[in-house]
Amino acid sequence: MKEQLKVFRIIHLALVAGLVVAYFVLGNLSDFSQLKLPTLDNDNMIYLAIPIAAFIISNLMFKMLVSKIDNALSLKEKIVPYQSASIVRYAIIEGAAFLILILKPELIVFGLLLIVYLALLMPTEQRIKRDLQILD
Repeated sequence: MKEQLKVFRIIHLALVAGLVVAYFVLGNLSDFSQLKLPTLDNDNMIYLAIPIAAFIISNLMFKMLVSKIDNALSLKEKIVPYQSASIVRYAIIEGAAFLILILKPELIVFGLLLIVYLALLMPTEQRIKRDLQILD
């Protein structure tokens, strides 16, 4: 379990680090004026739906994929499908963050919120056991 968790954490860290680097390079985050809250008008509302939809869809997909994992399997055997479900979740969030960065860089703050959320999803043994409903 420890070795699989280590690999899983490296994958997660690489995804978060890649997003952060992309935001610094493409989003010009060295200029802190980019971090101000933009004015939201009717044209921007569709772009505000991107992070909200990513949050909802990623969690629904994750829960759907985790629910399909056979409970009769051991924890070690459940890790691989759990990891796949998590990567799907991460990909949706990462894709939404990139969409915001490319389509509407003025709303970079919402992309940064997605990056923070993705970072908070770091895999831990307790989170895996909770998501798989494994009691110690």
